[in-house]
Amino acid sequence: MSNHFKQLQQEINRVERSIQLDSQKERKERTRRLIQKGALLENYFECEHLSIEETEELLRAFSQYVNEKKQEKFKKKNS
Repeated sequence: MSNHFKQLQQEINRVERSIQLDSQKERKERTRRLIQKGALLENYFECEHLSIEETEELLRAFSQYVNEKKQEKFKKKNS
């Protein structure tokens, strides 16, 4: 019985570790994507000199226009 319990505990530990690794991978992918998009934003809007608040104000000023004019291929797909 004790051996069976140890095996179950090991399996639980493996599953928990797998979940942790998946979560870390997702966070790293999101971080990479955010950095890349931020670099594109700074490049195309020439806003590297703006604060976070000023950048948000700039984006807010253009967001409605951009979202209305966005091509169909760039729109969020409803699943």
